[in-house]
Amino acid sequence: MNLAVRDSNSAQASAAQAPQPKDHLARLNDAQRAAVEHGGGQVAAPLLIIAGAGSGKTNTLAHRVAHLIVKGADPRRILLMTFSRRAASEMTRRVERIAAEVMGDRAAVLTEGLTWAGTFHSVGARLLRDYALEIGLDPAFTIHDREDSADLMNLVRHEIGLSKTESRFPAKATCLSIYSRAVNGQSELEQVLGKYFPWCIGWADELKQLFAAYVDAKQAQNVLDYDDLLLWWAQMCAEPAIAEHLGARFDHVLVDEYQDTNRLQASILTAMKPDGRGLTVVGDDAQSIYSFRAAEVRNILDFPKLFAEPAQIVTLDRNYRSTDAILSAANAVIGEASERFTKNLWTERRSAEKPLLVTVRDEAEQANHVCEGVLAAREEGVALKQQAVLFRASHHSGPLEVELTRRNIPFVKFGGLKFLDSAHVKDLLALLRFAENPRDRVAGFRVLQLMPGIGLSAASNAMEAMERALDVSLGLQFFKPPARAETAFPDFATLFAGLRQKSSWPGDLERARLWYEPHLERMHEDAAMRRADLLQLEQIAAGYPSRERFLTDLTLDPPDATSDEAGPPHLDEDYLILSTIHSAKGQEWTKVFVLNAVDGCIPSDLAVGEKEEIEEERRLLYVAMTRAKDSLHLITPQRFFVHGQAARGDRHVYASRTRFIPDHILGDFARTSWPPPSAAQGKGPQPDVRVDLKAKMRGMWR
Repeated sequence: MNLAVRDSNSAQASAAQAPQPKDHLARLNDAQRAAVEHGGGQVAAPLLIIAGAGSGKTNTLAHRVAHLIVKGADPRRILLMTFSRRAASEMTRRVERIAAEVMGDRAAVLTEGLTWAGTFHSVGARLLRDYALEIGLDPAFTIHDREDSADLMNLVRHEIGLSKTESRFPAKATCLSIYSRAVNGQSELEQVLGKYFPWCIGWADELKQLFAAYVDAKQAQNVLDYDDLLLWWAQMCAEPAIAEHLGARFDHVLVDEYQDTNRLQASILTAMKPDGRGLTVVGDDAQSIYSFRAAEVRNILDFPKLFAEPAQIVTLDRNYRSTDAILSAANAVIGEASERFTKNLWTERRSAEKPLLVTVRDEAEQANHVCEGVLAAREEGVALKQQAVLFRASHHSGPLEVELTRRNIPFVKFGGLKFLDSAHVKDLLALLRFAENPRDRVAGFRVLQLMPGIGLSAASNAMEAMERALDVSLGLQFFKPPARAETAFPDFATLFAGLRQKSSWPGDLERARLWYEPHLERMHEDAAMRRADLLQLEQIAAGYPSRERFLTDLTLDPPDATSDEAGPPHLDEDYLILSTIHSAKGQEWTKVFVLNAVDGCIPSDLAVGEKEEIEEERRLLYVAMTRAKDSLHLITPQRFFVHGQAARGDRHVYASRTRFIPDHILGDFARTSWPPPSAAQGKGPQPDVRVDLKAKMRGMWR
């Protein structure tokens, strides 16, 4: 590839020069407008937008991109990175609408050039294919999802003898997590083991051996995993000539949710834009809650001082979501943080209803309180879909789910299966991926073993026959399968040869589905429901220009499964939302209940070691509170059930209100107990005391 920078004076950029109506940015507040107009449309000093919860972050970022285009920026030289494919698509649609208000029909032509909008991983995949020849990579690589990566890790572990150790070696998922944490955090293995996986610290040498063999296996099979998409990109940026060319391809680089980036992602940005010019990052340090994915809050805290020319900071602190009473309490909670960008969210939405701290006896009463509150709000006109119950860990909602089912209150629990977690979808995608890259042993083993009579040994023999042949399709056709597979195997060999030709898209997916359907009916009792998923997959595939692009995007950002049992029974039915706090980020509801606002849950008893862990737990509570628009209940059971602790087993423990709501901020909350006196048959609310009467009784006779 010629590394000379392409001429940026395109006809499209010239056509973008047009007079702007005076009300172009009239809908923005002063802070939003300052962020959008930074640099006057030119390549300017780095910009950090601290966007508080509900402050119109997405709207501001979309306006900034549109404003750059209106001012003459070439959209083909704008790189916009978000944390989901859906967010990138929504951002692109907003940019087109905003630009159209100024430029009319020309806006659609220009925004079609905004092709570099996507997730870090999807952009990385595209760039790696662009520069594959320069970095010694086969551009026909395929991408493994997490499950496939774990399977390959397990295969390698077995091949080098680590599955037969005297004491139990870490499981494949644990090995992959360790590897991923070390790569994304740019950390030494011993440091990762000591901090996050102390029970594995004795296996450091063996893990290094495993990871080296895992990398060799990926390269031999021409596959990349999620982490490789960033790691190869970062290593590519370590080459000065390529880094300079990469940075010069884009005049403006904009990154959403910057507080959720890891060290590897931050290093990519600074390598591409070492002086920071043209770089805009948007985020909120108070909502950094993904350290378990190696997100590094220091990326956003340290951003202003990264470059010789200091970054300009614009703070968006006007909230358009919550009432002033809810924001006052949320500000008080996050105000206790040890380090943060100072901001206090404010709003013009006035309300006398303070967030409610509800004391209940146990998780059963907590479930009763939520059900009564949900039904009462529904009677007042708040649909179930406008209400949410949030919790720190997925198992915290167990008693509530039982009570909701008993009362026939429909609900959806976020965090269910994805398309790629479903066996039938993984089977079909593996078939396409195997045809795309016959060296992908994980995909090959999965597909070959779909046929009755072919086990691990026969599948291995078939792949070896393919590797020995000059043409992989011929190698498969001449392979002699076991007797039980003699009927099914020829059809598969014919299908595989056809898929290798890439004759039509998405016709190839239909051919693969038709071959797979008899196996689907043989293996699954609910084949009809699973077939609906595969038909849905075909509809999704129709929106992609090629099989390669389809496999890449679907692997990196899969949609929810239509047959997911956690999903609503009918699309038009009203249902309550249940969600972990992590899954709720970016969402909002009229009424929010937060379960188990007690020490041991928030903060989790597994995250009370280091100061950084405690601070992240504080931010989790803040994120939960700022999801509420009008009404917020924080529930504090006096005792709750602890699961699966090896030392003392499952048990009930007594609890106290979360340390993140200390006494001196209680004025920002209203307080009550449940059940109310009338519901407790005249006994009054449960007293908020604990007395050891057994000791008192024993003491009477001593």
